[in-house]
Amino acid sequence: MTPEPAQPEQETRPGVATPDDTTLARRRHFVDLTPLKHSPAFARLWLGGAISGIGGQMTVVAVGLHIYDLTGSTLAVSLVALFALGPMIVFGLYGGVLADAFDRRLVALVTAVVAWASTAGIALLAWLDVPVVWPLYVLTTVNAVATVMIGATRQAITPRLIPDRLLPAASALGGISMGVMVTVGPALAGVLVATVGIPWTYTVDVILFTAAFLGIFTLPPIVPEGERQGAGFASVLQGLRFLRTAPNLRMTFVLDIIAMTFGQPRALFPAVGAVLIGGGPVTVGILTAAGAVGTLLSSVFSGRLGHVRWQGRAVERAIVVYGASILGFGIVLAVVAFAGLTGGPDSIAEANLPALIVATVLLAASGAADNVSSIFRMTILQASAPDVMRGRLQGVFTVVVTGGPRLGDLYIGVLALTGALWFPPLLGGLVIVVLVATIVRVQGAFRRYDALAPTP
Repeated sequence: MTPEPAQPEQETRPGVATPDDTTLARRRHFVDLTPLKHSPAFARLWLGGAISGIGGQMTVVAVGLHIYDLTGSTLAVSLVALFALGPMIVFGLYGGVLADAFDRRLVALVTAVVAWASTAGIALLAWLDVPVVWPLYVLTTVNAVATVMIGATRQAITPRLIPDRLLPAASALGGISMGVMVTVGPALAGVLVATVGIPWTYTVDVILFTAAFLGIFTLPPIVPEGERQGAGFASVLQGLRFLRTAPNLRMTFVLDIIAMTFGQPRALFPAVGAVLIGGGPVTVGILTAAGAVGTLLSSVFSGRLGHVRWQGRAVERAIVVYGASILGFGIVLAVVAFAGLTGGPDSIAEANLPALIVATVLLAASGAADNVSSIFRMTILQASAPDVMRGRLQGVFTVVVTGGPRLGDLYIGVLALTGALWFPPLLGGLVIVVLVATIVRVQGAFRRYDALAPTP
């Protein structure tokens, strides 16, 4: 099936809604659902990705519990992410190359088959009660690589299904699906593991993943436009060379790396729940979920974002708010530490509840601001990049999104050696605010990025 074509008059000014659409959208703050109505193909792709993503998040939780059951080692659990990081970066880039060299529908379909097969393999290991860990590492790495490649290819497909004016709304819908994935998936995994066991939890993911095939299989062929390159290493280098001549796209990557490196306090949460705010695992769960809740809410109330013209400024302001929120979180921890208001670690009743509430609100605000930044950064990439380059640039985007939080974990771990849990987020938030404001003003062209005339 091919997506329904838009009316000609709706396509004459990329990045701008028609008068009727603008009037309707400005009457509401809720997410704009027009992309789902405009393109049934996009709607199926979005829905399939959301459903399969819930299953994927279930497996992430279940694998951690599975490995811990086999080894009793937290280090063994953490090695899942470590082993997968390098291949995810490499194949994130190479997946973009494939998406620019071949039919993107075919690339997405093949990688989806690999992801599904690796999930089925993990489930089989659990059902057979295999007592060794290394097959789990291998299969989870394969699954992570395939998932990254699907994501890069799917994002390169989106601009071919809907017009530029709907890209912000499409990104906001992506924020909703991500928020649902990271809240519903882990919660559902916890319930299933506790009630029916790990093998059945994996099996549910295998079933849910079939929704991804519906979204991909029903797409029309999507061959990259323009002069295509081969699928070799030279194509990767060509994409990187293009990025050197694309200051607006380059700025989106630089700003995101700054935010993720200095503003990811998640590694502190266990210590915060144990020795500072208190409340133990419940506090850790609340703080971890806060960012996802902020992401979800900001997407639900994203109706007006599609009418922002100066999207570079919007990215700057969103990241500054993100940094300020992380700075505020650090201040809360500092107040608790210096005032001697620490809570007990055994139960949520012993926690410093006022501090927990304020910290949760600030982390939710950081999640919302990060999502708004992501919506506009994704829109700038999809609207301004040539179609023949979109896959490779999406691959770079995936590498940044994947690697940034890992650098953030390293930053937190090193500064936490000072023994002051409040210091890393307080300093990191301040660095984000100052550095982003300075860089954007030095590179003034990014602040003048115009959605009416998108340029890379």
